[in-house]
Amino acid sequence: MDSKREKDNETECAKITNVLLKSRTGEFDLESIMFLKLRKLGIYDLGCIGECINLERLDLSGNNITNLGPLSPLRRLLVLNLSANRITNLEPLSSCEGLQSLNVAGNVIPSVDNLHALKSLKKLESIRLKDNTYNYSNPVCKNSSYRTLILDIFPNMKVLDGERVVGRGSDLYQLCKDIDDTIKGMYKNGQLPEMPDTKPWVDDGFWEIKRSNNAIVDEAYKQFSDVLHECRLLNSRAAHVISQNERTISLKNQPKQYAV
Repeated sequence: MDSKREKDNETECAKITNVLLKSRTGEFDLESIMFLKLRKLGIYDLGCIGECINLERLDLSGNNITNLGPLSPLRRLLVLNLSANRITNLEPLSSCEGLQSLNVAGNVIPSVDNLHALKSLKKLESIRLKDNTYNYSNPVCKNSSYRTLILDIFPNMKVLDGERVVGRGSDLYQLCKDIDDTIKGMYKNGQLPEMPDTKPWVDDGFWEIKRSNNAIVDEAYKQFSDVLHECRLLNSRAAHVISQNERTISLKNQPKQYAV
């Protein structure tokens, strides 16, 4: 009996229905749903998901989805997680004009050409095709230049595969990448070749402070030293006066003692 009930539940979750959406969100009206998480439910049919027209954040990761057609009415969608599914075609998402972040790592997207359909999404600034943390990828990632090609398609892209490509942090990512490439290029047959002796960047004595022969500069330096000395004397005197005043105030505030 229990096994039959579990099987029925799995069948219900295989397709998104009104009952499933209402039970998951507690919302009676589908248009009221703004955030929805349907992870790892064995879903392969998106069903009536398009009726959630005010949906802003949607997580459908870890399912068996192949057809994204029902998502096309979701024009207010901001964040969409479709990782770990069986998606090859992203064209239905071209009408999701508000989309800012898209995660499709762990699918079967064959080439960069499949991303051209999303070129009209002007607000799209984050795409993930590969996720090393979960060992998710796509066939397109086998192309060594796929990152460059994607950035050509989406000039406003800020984050690609979890790494910043513009703005704060992008220089660090690029520096790390350059260092990794350099290290990989240094090794030949698993051995590090002999490196030439290092040479100093500047000549000896470059960092030594040299006195100027200019009389005007010397006089200005002397005046600055005198002013600095006077400032130190004034600071010392001020500290002494403040200390005396604090001591006087402390004595005045002490309670008077009377001899018995």
